[in-house]
Amino acid sequence: MDIYLDHAASTPVREEVIQAMMPWLSEHPGNPSGSHRLAREARRAIDDARDHVASLVGAEPGNVIFTSGGTESDNLAIDGTLGVKGGQALCSATEHPAVLEPVRESGGIVAPTDDTGRVDLESLADLLDSFADISLVSVMMANNETGVINDINTIAELVSEKTPETMIHTDAVQATSWLDIAESSKKVHLISLTGHKFGGPKGAGALILRDGVNLSPIIRGGGQERERRSGTQNVPAIVGLGEAARLIQVERLKINERVTGLRDKLENGLIGKVSGTSRTLPKETPRTPGIAHLCFKNIENEALLFLLENQGIYASAASSCASGAQEASHVLQAMGVDLKTAGGSIRFSLGQTTTDEEIEYALKAVPDAVDQLREFEK
Repeated sequence: MDIYLDHAASTPVREEVIQAMMPWLSEHPGNPSGSHRLAREARRAIDDARDHVASLVGAEPGNVIFTSGGTESDNLAIDGTLGVKGGQALCSATEHPAVLEPVRESGGIVAPTDDTGRVDLESLADLLDSFADISLVSVMMANNETGVINDINTIAELVSEKTPETMIHTDAVQATSWLDIAESSKKVHLISLTGHKFGGPKGAGALILRDGVNLSPIIRGGGQERERRSGTQNVPAIVGLGEAARLIQVERLKINERVTGLRDKLENGLIGKVSGTSRTLPKETPRTPGIAHLCFKNIENEALLFLLENQGIYASAASSCASGAQEASHVLQAMGVDLKTAGGSIRFSLGQTTTDEEIEYALKAVPDAVDQLREFEK
């Protein structure tokens, strides 16, 4: 029995999405940049998908730029904005590397967070006062490791008050399944998302702009996507992304309620059954329904994940092994989590396909695996 608890890494592609994609894989060869009937059919399919994504985020369809995924969308938001406006970019210390790396490589600024991993507003205000040339602020809507939610509109209000000309970008990749993106990003200029985090295919994402935002393209040549992202569009994947966007708008609230119950059952059950287990975030911290991030005392997470995989449970560690030395993830470091605690942290991430039976199985298998490891350490 396979128990997939790694939805934050990638979700299973929904059957409805597969069915929407299939004709564009097998029956319709047209290049959407062409002028004949088959090309026009492909272009119409892309336009339909563009409408669905625009509706999801509350934007105009013409401001949806299709990309290869969240990483490219984040890179385009940062490099494309700096290419037009110059100046510096600023991001939080808990951002995904797709944001952190281009900000650092461009000589930008990394703002500290509080102990929940959310942007420290006082520090952000001080940085905005100290640097006159910040042209872009990028803060993720929901964190990919812990699920903690930033109040993006409040952050945008602060930035607008301090530096009215600064653009605000949010990486909404982890938020799309769970939050009302249109409402949560009303005051944001650029929004990144990717399909494989909410039932769509890998390799299809989008960067959505608000009216009046200009970008310098980072991929040039064919002039597609209104000359903002060149390259022949991946029609089947874009169609799948559009269908996933349509479905999540219809079903989000129902999925949220069910998954929240399953997550709480998993967390409460493991905390009750396994001594020395705690939530990485305080229970009352705003977070997405799909992530149960737990720390197991006196356990190495890689060893626990190995035992769990042998029992058919697939989850993720919140730290990685670099050059033979256990090193806490940059997210947990920014939160001030000590190395020993971080070394026992596990991210169980649930999604639309997670069932009660799977959680029941995990509630038996995880305590057994922890007991086995602790017995071995004696």
